[in-house]
Amino acid sequence: MPVQQEKKKYTFADYLKWPENERWEIFDGIPSMRAAQTWQHQAISREILTQFNNYLKDKPCQVFASPFDLRLPETNEKDEETTFVVQPDILVVCDNVGLKGTGYYGTPTLVIEISSPTTARNDKVWKFNRYEKAGVKEYWIVEPDGKFISVFTLLSNNRYGRPESYTETDLVEVSVFPGFIVDLKPIFENI
Repeated sequence: MPVQQEKKKYTFADYLKWPENERWEIFDGIPSMRAAQTWQHQAISREILTQFNNYLKDKPCQVFASPFDLRLPETNEKDEETTFVVQPDILVVCDNVGLKGTGYYGTPTLVIEISSPTTARNDKVWKFNRYEKAGVKEYWIVEPDGKFISVFTLLSNNRYGRPESYTETDLVEVSVFPGFIVDLKPIFENI
């Protein structure tokens, strides 16, 4: 859970002044330091990123991997005033207008978080609720220990429905890119 260091609400403008060798996220104005990821996390991220990158070649959308600052603004919040700054493991952006500096200001089309015991609460509560509120069309939570993925799709009522769950040998059709199939076997086979 994020740690409140003072009663101040921190913004992206504050974040930009922090040491470059540290990784931080801000949840509703509260800073939270991120630790380095495990090799298993990195292997999963690399394979997912590769499959998305191969599919999106010569298409208008782009895939990015952490470290990459995603700023999800509240209504009428300017970029530097944003109090929700996260570094999703992987995200897909189809609106290049929001690409700025160290990341993206706006709502990405798809976000993937690779969860760990130390990030699970943030991924399943803080980020889940904020991604849903912002209108992220598809949200994946990858569980390395159990070798499964939960895929949440935004419904017409602007809420995530019941997740589709997939195990290490499944194929996942990405709902926001009909016809794009992600093969989970190479994602989990070497961890």
